[in-house]
Amino acid sequence: MNPRLTRRGLLQMGAAPAILTGIAPRARAAAAKTRFTKYEVFPTRIPMVDRVREAWIESYKLQGTFQTHYTPVFIRLYTDDGLTGVGESLVSPAQTDAIAKRLIGKSPIDFWQDDSLQGVLMAVHDVMAQAAGTSIARLLSPAPKPRIEHTWWTHCLPPALMASEAKLAASLGYRVHKVKARPWQDPLEQAAAMCAVVPKEYRIWADANAHWGSPDRALHFIKGLAKHHNYFAVESPVQYRNVDSFRALKGKSPLKIAEHMGEDPMVFVREGLLQAFVIGGPLGRTMAKRALMAEVTGVPLWVEYGIQSGISQVYQAHQAAAYPGIEYCITVNNCLEDDFMKETFKVEAGYYTVPTTPGLGVTLDMDAVEKYRVK
Repeated sequence: MNPRLTRRGLLQMGAAPAILTGIAPRARAAAAKTRFTKYEVFPTRIPMVDRVREAWIESYKLQGTFQTHYTPVFIRLYTDDGLTGVGESLVSPAQTDAIAKRLIGKSPIDFWQDDSLQGVLMAVHDVMAQAAGTSIARLLSPAPKPRIEHTWWTHCLPPALMASEAKLAASLGYRVHKVKARPWQDPLEQAAAMCAVVPKEYRIWADANAHWGSPDRALHFIKGLAKHHNYFAVESPVQYRNVDSFRALKGKSPLKIAEHMGEDPMVFVREGLLQAFVIGGPLGRTMAKRALMAEVTGVPLWVEYGIQSGISQVYQAHQAAAYPGIEYCITVNNCLEDDFMKETFKVEAGYYTVPTTPGLGVTLDMDAVEKYRVK
């Protein structure tokens, strides 16, 4: 990459790609005729699945959090021509309601790639793609990938339970696994247990969330994990976005290094300090810009904003298919009691085939929504 490239320069390159400038004329014309007429908001509360619940709750307690549930909020948007879009709002019910009120009487075109919509943008894109008779992935890109790599996720659990989770994930077709590394469990013992039960092509990365502290201590764990051939990367091994600490690791780590993207990612790119950025939202124009930056610089994105339901999990997949800069999608959905989808999120040999039917391509399971709904 040209070292003279700046963050501003890369983002200005967004003037060219369709992912930033707008949608295809046919899709625009179809969506422009549509108006939002009403909406419904569904707050839910869903527990962790039995097999990990007790250990996961204990792990949260050890990090100073008491959490037994997740609280996805779903939205359905209705239009004057009979379309219904669904999404996971990623914000509170009150915030979701306020965002949705802004849409009534207006066209989805008015909100194309609008970051302020948060996860409501999923439902907007669902409507737009349905109106255009295409998938969300093809709405975002003229030539999306047919399938994407999706990541299994596990909190910091005892080694035997980590191993059983890895074995389950491998049996369900996953080939990439993100695990949490915390001070109350030995990550090297966890690694040994997991690697003993998974196929040789199974790949694991450890997220330390800056718990390893200094570069020297981080390298101790990194080199230990690298002895297990299934491990390929570490995330946040030192203090978050501390440039000097990441400089101290440069050229010394046998594993790839990833970090959460901050306000000035280009210093990490120019100096070759990272091999991936981990990001959440926003989902619209900002996500498209970041994906473009990743594509141009060769430092890919590992995306983890939609972690609580199959709806956001599938929307992530559409974005990953549309934007070459996105390498992996991350979700904790596999650890919850239900994914709120009628269709199975099926992974084969590490890949999920992105739906090609108009819109999101999957169905919000209203029976599950009612079961877990907060009245």
